[in-house]
Amino acid sequence: MTLATTYTQPGFFRRAMEGTRVDQLAPAAVAAPSAIRVQARRINVFYGAKQALKEVDLDILSNEVTALIGPSGCGKSTFLRCLNRMNDTIEGCRVEGSVLLDDKNIYDSDVDVVQLRARVGMVFQKPNPFPKSIYDNVSYGPRIHGLAANREELDEIVLTSLDRAGLLKEVEDNLEMPGTSLSGGQQQRLCIARAIAVNPEVILMDEPCSALDPIATARIEELIDELRENYTIVIVTHNMQQAARVSQRTAFFHLGSLLEYGETEQMFTSPRNEHTLGYITGRFG
Repeated sequence: MTLATTYTQPGFFRRAMEGTRVDQLAPAAVAAPSAIRVQARRINVFYGAKQALKEVDLDILSNEVTALIGPSGCGKSTFLRCLNRMNDTIEGCRVEGSVLLDDKNIYDSDVDVVQLRARVGMVFQKPNPFPKSIYDNVSYGPRIHGLAANREELDEIVLTSLDRAGLLKEVEDNLEMPGTSLSGGQQQRLCIARAIAVNPEVILMDEPCSALDPIATARIEELIDELRENYTIVIVTHNMQQAARVSQRTAFFHLGSLLEYGETEQMFTSPRNEHTLGYITGRFG
């Protein structure tokens, strides 16, 4: 089959990566078991009688960005929510299978879901800061989880989290101003700071740039690359160039099934599945 369109033409991946560090492009080696942070096995998800995911098996590797791509309604956001049990909040939703985080099934009955969501943080499509100050937004999680013994330790967590989210220099003199008064891109970075303030192992991002302008999107993408040094990141995106720029591995979902998963460069230059090819070249989706 001829690869006739932009994404699979020679040089596309290089052009999509312009301005990206070389170390971001290095393909990961075959994963040793110790490199796997999350293992999803035989995941089936039902909304009432409708099946949204079918027998999905997927390994998420430590300190990498894994992009979930596919047409609208294909199940990628549903799968993302399986990784911190956010589907539990949806009436009529039923999840079958197992998700191992550090070899412990997060669906076991003895798992504390509040603690789980501290370990597996989430950043949503639309920035959703609390109607509180910047400081209170970031300090909320550490307070409820008892991560700071005193105000000095709490201050350190807040400042460190804002710094890691690339926001500290912009707000350090105005920490008492409402988080909702920030720009869209700043609000999203505030939400990222709020997520990392509880020291998660994994960060889930559901189309975190879809509501942002190109400049804010570029800053979030830079931030994602910086954060993967300390966190494992899973991102849902409809933007093929974004997936190519920020991820080391990509998973393609179609009609509730995981059809292909591999190193991002390979997926975008020589996909093995004809449906993957059709999607990344724009023939459907």
